[in-house]
Amino acid sequence: MYEQTLYKVLKDHVKPKILKQQNRYKKWEYGFNEDHDMVVISSTGEIGDIYEIQGLKIALPKESNVVNFEHNRWEYTPYPKDLEKIKTVFDWEEYPLDFKEKYYDYIDKEFIRREEGFWFTNNGKSTYITGTHYMYLQWSKIDVGQPDFRESNRLFYIFWEACKADTRSYGMCYLKNRRSGFSFMASGETVNQATISTDSRFGILSKSGPDAKKMFTDKVVPISINYPFFFKPIQDGMDRPKTELAYRVPASKFTRRKLDSNEKIKEISGLDTTIDWKNTGDNSYDGEKLKLLVHDESGKWERPTNILNNWRVTKTCLRLGSRIIGKCMMGSTSNALDKGGSNFKKLYGDSDVDERNANGQTRSGLYSLFIPMEWNYEGYIDSYGFPVFETPKKPIEGPLGDKIKLGVIDYWNNEVEGLKNDQDGLNEFYRQFPRTTKHAFRDESKQSLFNLTKLYEQIDFNEDLKNSISVTKGSFSWENGVKDTKVVFTPNKSGRFIISWVPPINLQNRVIIKNGLKYPGNEHCGAFGCDPYDISGTVDKRGSNGALHGMTKFSMEDVPPNHFFLEYIARPQTAEIFFEDVLMACIFYGMPILAENNKPRLLYHFKRRGYRGYSMNRPDKKYNKLSITERELGGMPNSSEDIKQAHAAAIESYIEDFVGLKEAGFGDMYFQRTLEDWAKFNINNRTKHDASISSGLALMACNKNRYSPSNPIKREAINIGIKKYDNKGVSSKIIS
Repeated sequence: MYEQTLYKVLKDHVKPKILKQQNRYKKWEYGFNEDHDMVVISSTGEIGDIYEIQGLKIALPKESNVVNFEHNRWEYTPYPKDLEKIKTVFDWEEYPLDFKEKYYDYIDKEFIRREEGFWFTNNGKSTYITGTHYMYLQWSKIDVGQPDFRESNRLFYIFWEACKADTRSYGMCYLKNRRSGFSFMASGETVNQATISTDSRFGILSKSGPDAKKMFTDKVVPISINYPFFFKPIQDGMDRPKTELAYRVPASKFTRRKLDSNEKIKEISGLDTTIDWKNTGDNSYDGEKLKLLVHDESGKWERPTNILNNWRVTKTCLRLGSRIIGKCMMGSTSNALDKGGSNFKKLYGDSDVDERNANGQTRSGLYSLFIPMEWNYEGYIDSYGFPVFETPKKPIEGPLGDKIKLGVIDYWNNEVEGLKNDQDGLNEFYRQFPRTTKHAFRDESKQSLFNLTKLYEQIDFNEDLKNSISVTKGSFSWENGVKDTKVVFTPNKSGRFIISWVPPINLQNRVIIKNGLKYPGNEHCGAFGCDPYDISGTVDKRGSNGALHGMTKFSMEDVPPNHFFLEYIARPQTAEIFFEDVLMACIFYGMPILAENNKPRLLYHFKRRGYRGYSMNRPDKKYNKLSITERELGGMPNSSEDIKQAHAAAIESYIEDFVGLKEAGFGDMYFQRTLEDWAKFNINNRTKHDASISSGLALMACNKNRYSPSNPIKREAINIGIKKYDNKGVSSKIIS
């Protein structure tokens, strides 16, 4: 069964006594509540449910004035026919008082709903939508007419309202699936805010200038035109402008003729607010002050434009000093990483609400939101706006009376299955309709050295929620803080180690003493590989990570065979912390380590602490052929062409045998970062692939007999995916 993890309702996040007391006196203020680490989006002074959406805790208004529609779901309320012909407030003023009095309550109610949000009964349950969402559903005209209610959009708008309310936030970075309605929702919000803001500027950017213009002319302007007169400010210029929508007093209202004739001129006030769009560029809107910036298709900015550079510039348009005065609504699917996707991926990663600086802000200033495709895929939304995740036993009615017979998960799996032999097509499908962030940023496959089908099968399997228990984050430490005694493992969400197996007690901290020297007691069970670093910090703070991988062999002990059980990819504040981390892992598991010796400080650390016996010698040379340094420290240079080829062949062989779908089920390689690093591994540029270097050394350490001088290293041909063809005859044939 599908289990949703998009949001959860927090019970007793605020103590019931405090909640009741604050509600009684209407003390809850709109905005970030530091005492309870939550964002209040209620403007009534009262709160009800508290949602957590991707790490952000949001307090909703208390339930009130629930509307029951005829069909027990959201329904668009037709605009009164008497009011349809009224286009402006000037027309309204011409009507008699008794006519206007009939509609005062109606108009007031619409303004309240716009401000406070709206409660209605949906499938028997009281449901809250924000004022912005109400304006979108009730008053925004889109390409299909009136928008339908969707639960995914409800959560989107709640999250967006929290971004607006939180004084620490510059807005949202929304990772979406194709055809999710973001452009229309962003356009609706632009008009909604612009029509209640004075002396403000609203801007639109997209992957290109024509795209931004199209959003402005085809979405923003029609929504504005179709607003009811009581929400529509005085507009200057053309009814359907091409470049700028201006809510201000037209100069024509104060003509010379009227002044000369001494006509009574009624005082007219305008908002002096504009909406416009800009051509795509790093410096778009540079130096301007914005109330709202809409960033559409942000993951598709291709060179020479750069979304990261643009955001650094436009971010300053949303603040005065340290005070945030405007917000950004950013949303997009992702292009391939080399076509703008990598910049958007970094921006999205820098927007994690769980990672904040001392000022309480994320690295980007934005808040990231990802809504999986199964929540918002056309044709798989029922009449109440909820996704049909699982294939139903009986057909379920859709919003237009259509019958939904298949669940969206099964539909998606069927599409994936049909693209298994077209890796690039599959990657594109994943990016367009992602179920995970990994899908959204799936890269092109043309340059991959290894079997991508198997790698992505395993990655997708690991993404399954049910497999989250397969790995644990944690830390190693010396018992009671006394070094060189006993190492213990402690689960810890912020720990640098990720493990999938812990040895039984009898195998933990197993040491063999030979001639007064310490050797690992479980060498027969497995080994570690390590790609170390020597320098604590670099000038640009972008040094490579240290990487450590642990792997088991086949043995008669209670040990899972051929299993990667530990992944460590991190760069602690000092190199010494990294060295001690690696040492403790080796001692805890009682296994030796094969490390690159071109950066020898790690190996010197092992020797200095009395653990030289844990450092393996390079397996491809006899002891008497080792250099003086290699005899002293152990390790392997991993720089010669023979070693490079053997290293890559070891990973390739492991992937073929133990990764992806097998006859008996899926492989048990659970470390996503390593799998993704293998997928991108470039044998000619290995410096960025710490995880591949480390894991490959672990494989070589566990199979050291293959590389002994008596078994010279074989340069195995690595399949790089280029097929050869025989062009004889009428048609070409693949040479097998």
